[in-house]
Amino acid sequence: MKLYNYFRSSASFRVRIALNLKGLPYEYVAVHIGRGDHKLRDYSGVSADRLVPALDTDGQILSQSLAIIEYLDETHPQPALLPADALGRARVRALAQSIACEIHPLNNLRVLKYLVRDLKVEDEAKNTWYRHWVREGLEAFERQLAQGPASTYCYGHTPTLADCCLVPQIFNGQRFKVNLDGLPRTLAAFDACMKLEAFQRAQPSACPDNEP
Repeated sequence: MKLYNYFRSSASFRVRIALNLKGLPYEYVAVHIGRGDHKLRDYSGVSADRLVPALDTDGQILSQSLAIIEYLDETHPQPALLPADALGRARVRALAQSIACEIHPLNNLRVLKYLVRDLKVEDEAKNTWYRHWVREGLEAFERQLAQGPASTYCYGHTPTLADCCLVPQIFNGQRFKVNLDGLPRTLAAFDACMKLEAFQRAQPSACPDNEP
């Protein structure tokens, strides 16, 4: 398998975690979205939406991080990243989508660039925007966790799809100095994940294209 990704992309980070949790080897192909390499012709021929990540598996290109992770879970079932029961799967997907569909779209790189380049938003105002939506989203995430039983990770006592989404979002939140106070279950799940090698090896600082 070949993973087209960018070290700082939280969506790419999610897939790196899943691949590591499942012990699947892959070729790391860096696409520098910070300088616009995802818009170049060569990459456009790989990814129709010109986004990262994209997974090449036997010549088939898969896009969208959640779809990629669920594909990996179906084709390499162990360790499972979704619970065996329908209710558990729905709860884990809801947690994952709270981050991937509610928090992340408002704050990904192309949105932040549009705010600055096209709407002429000042840098501090852009950062305030980022912090507001991440904090509001994480508060909602914390409330979801509080409705469930005690667990080591986001759901249960093994990492799931939800943890693959949470960890990159916390990394990005820390980078933008988001206030993370008052989120005990969220941060407990994050801390539990970061004790595992699969998460450590997936973090941006461990990537070959990492930059300061």
